[in-house]
Amino acid sequence: MPYSVGDAVAPVTLSRVEGGDHTVDPSAATATVVVFTANHCPYALAWHERIQQLARDYADQGVQVVQINPNDEHVQPLDSTEASAARVAAGDFAGPYLRDAEQAVARAWGAQKTPDVFIVDRSGTLVYRGAPDANYEDEDQNARFLREALDDILASRSVSLPSTEPVGCSVKWSPVGVTVGS
Repeated sequence: MPYSVGDAVAPVTLSRVEGGDHTVDPSAATATVVVFTANHCPYALAWHERIQQLARDYADQGVQVVQINPNDEHVQPLDSTEASAARVAAGDFAGPYLRDAEQAVARAWGAQKTPDVFIVDRSGTLVYRGAPDANYEDEDQNARFLREALDDILASRSVSLPSTEPVGCSVKWSPVGVTVGS
């Protein structure tokens, strides 16, 4: 059963697209923003810079922003580890960009879209799930849903808007019967 708002989220370790591992441990930050994203998706690309700016804006307040590419690279080659690493090398990400090649984390979290955003507080409780803001075409939205949720967490308040509908491209799942990496 995928996570729902109010559930405890377990730490997870994934590979960085440029090599090495990274552990997403909510207890290590005031809040952890997990964004399932993609290199090819026009929605993810439209929201991309807003999410990077959010990461920069909240970094000094103990917020970690982790982006995860869950897509099967055989289904969508633009989401390969190599293409993702090239984006990191180009400076496109303000935080860790991880690869969920086995798609286990995306399934556990219930990711449906790219982007699909989750916020976990320091206690490990999922407190927000959904879209970055109300309109991927309106840059002035500035990841408003995420900013409001983070401001609530930082002020020790309950998140006033705990869920919205994720909007984006579908996660590109591995075809049934195909082993990842084959």
